[in-house]
Amino acid sequence: MGEHVLVRDTDRFFRRLKPRVQVALCQLPVTLILAAMAIAAPAVWPTLIENPVFIASIVLMGALFLACFLVPWERLPVNAYLVIPILDLLVIGLARNGAVPAVAGLGVLAIFPVIWLSASGSFVKTSIVLSFIGPLLIGLPSLVQKFPRISPSDIATAILLPLMMLAVSLAIRFASANIRVQRRRLERKDAELRELLIQSRTRERLFKTILDAIDVGIVAVDANGHKVLVNDQQKAFLQAASPAGAAAEMQESGQLMFGQDKVTPLPEDKRPIRRAVAGETFANYLVWLGQGSARRAVSTAARIIRNDDGGFSGAVVVYSDVTGLVEALSAKEELISNVSHEFRSPLMSVLGNVDLVLDEAEALSSAAVQRLEVVQRNAERLLSLVSDLLVSASTVLAVHARRTDLASLIDTTIGSAQAQADASNVSLSIDTPAPLWAHADPLRISQALDNLVSNAIKYSPDGGAVTVRARTSEDWVQLQVQDTGMGISEEETSRIFTRFFRTQAARQAAIPGVGLGLSITKTIVERHGGAITCVSKPGAGTTFTMTLPREHS
Repeated sequence: MGEHVLVRDTDRFFRRLKPRVQVALCQLPVTLILAAMAIAAPAVWPTLIENPVFIASIVLMGALFLACFLVPWERLPVNAYLVIPILDLLVIGLARNGAVPAVAGLGVLAIFPVIWLSASGSFVKTSIVLSFIGPLLIGLPSLVQKFPRISPSDIATAILLPLMMLAVSLAIRFASANIRVQRRRLERKDAELRELLIQSRTRERLFKTILDAIDVGIVAVDANGHKVLVNDQQKAFLQAASPAGAAAEMQESGQLMFGQDKVTPLPEDKRPIRRAVAGETFANYLVWLGQGSARRAVSTAARIIRNDDGGFSGAVVVYSDVTGLVEALSAKEELISNVSHEFRSPLMSVLGNVDLVLDEAEALSSAAVQRLEVVQRNAERLLSLVSDLLVSASTVLAVHARRTDLASLIDTTIGSAQAQADASNVSLSIDTPAPLWAHADPLRISQALDNLVSNAIKYSPDGGAVTVRARTSEDWVQLQVQDTGMGISEEETSRIFTRFFRTQAARQAAIPGVGLGLSITKTIVERHGGAITCVSKPGAGTTFTMTLPREHS
């Protein structure tokens, strides 16, 4: 490929020259050789100076070289310059026959006009004939001088040079044809490459236009963390995250980036690009950019770019502005919290006064006592609902984890739920080892277990069985609460931990509840660094699995 490029560049250089310079360059080699012989002749070959034929050849060669510059070739037909190599054959013939016997072998200079004629690509048949006839005529005078004492060796010598020149001519023809073929191939490849380059640039412009049109920030980095692509929206995010007076192109480590509390600066190893360069893949990672009125809540996600060998070659990080959504959720939480607080105070007052009245139940009729007990039960139910709302709306659910025996918590939960199970004709069973140690907050895990076991009993209205199981590993403890109740559909399973969500079957069966228990349970488990899952089928029961850390990490 390098040789083809060199040939192509040389050809382009030659084509840029003026026609007279081109002709002179082609004539230069043979002119230099004969000029050198003429200069050296007085000292090396004195007899040549006395030979009029040789002198004539030198004069004619000089005239031809001057003609290369003086003749306006650009005004003549395209191939008019080929008269020069044809006349060269005549001059070389004179020089060769004039130099014999002092200098032999000058006939080989015929190779230069032969090459010129053959490389021109014009008059193919004529140039091939001249490549043989010209050298033959050059050696013919010497053969005639020896007549009739011509030996087979003389004939062979006279024929050898024309045959060599013919071979050279044919070789050049074939090589030139091959070069033309290669040139056409290169030109086609160049055309294809240019077309591909145009298409690539068009697609690049389209791609950049699309990236700049969307309202999502996108940044691509290489394996070393250097940015290779940043769209306009991401530049706006970078500007918002840059300290006053700093350039928007600054490194991520210098940007104003905070955690979910909007105050604590994110450590460098927790920042999105640094995590992506470390090979992490994540989604819905919320960070806050900037300060004051320009502060934005941004949800980030990262995906890894791999090379052909499967190795890490970079990453793409996406930034989505979710400030409006976060503020809306915060306003919703604040509303729920404020309303719950407003309900809690009068409810406490109602319960306190009902308790005072019931303390003097002897002075009341049995009907009045029954009505007051109804008020007390419903007020307690409302107070429990308000407490759940307050816990659900709380942005910080305190968890104080320590080494805890989960087996004793499970026993307590089953004991507390036994009355509810008996009323619903549901059997309770435990399949857990004792002791069962985990790193957990006993109060919060008891609350989560109570919610799961209570739900399992409620959603088995026609009787059934509820089983609490446990499995352990070196790092984790898994608690399962399994029932044989009504079950839920796959679509509803994906939403079961959403606040205020209740299944259609529960609503149709008028099972009491507001859909907060499982949401609170999920929050408790996640605050422990664990996870909770749900597997269910309609009519085949439901299994909730809590995974908690066994030891403090």
